[in-house]
Amino acid sequence: MYQEILNRIKPEMERVISFLDAELAKIRAGRVSIALIEDLLIDCYGAKNQLKQVASLSVSGPRTILIQPWDKTMLLNIEKSILSSGLGVNPIVEGDLVKLVFPAPTEDYRRNLAKVLSEKLEAAKVTVRRWREDGWRQIQDGFRQGKIREDDKFRAKDELQKLVDDYNKKIDEKGDRKNREIME
Repeated sequence: MYQEILNRIKPEMERVISFLDAELAKIRAGRVSIALIEDLLIDCYGAKNQLKQVASLSVSGPRTILIQPWDKTMLLNIEKSILSSGLGVNPIVEGDLVKLVFPAPTEDYRRNLAKVLSEKLEAAKVTVRRWREDGWRQIQDGFRQGKIREDDKFRAKDELQKLVDDYNKKIDEKGDRKNREIME
């Protein structure tokens, strides 16, 4: 019985890690990434679409992203969205593409990124703790209902804690790696 509870919680913790990976990709360290801009909303024919749905995106060098819209009339809308996004970069329109040249990060910018990183890591850990509490509640309910024996209850608690520790370790490793990227 308790193994079923742990098996239901494990995919949720995997989702936490996947979400964290996506969030960490949006933090610009030394090299730029398309993840920084791909989800920007662009006004496209009266509707809002993500940039990745209206243009081809590519990285050209460590600090340059090229955006080539499929419809050339979208250039102005893409430029407006980038300017209002708060990315801190001015788009350069060259012919039928938009070029984004990101400045080298300053020390203050790196410190701010480190703060943002620690907030995202803490949010992931809070979510993992919430899943631990949910699992422990389910285990206790199973014990009260007579579906889980007392020794299995404590074994389940230990396994649940081991699972949480493993995922917290993964979160810390990803955080350490990203922090090194930010500070180089």
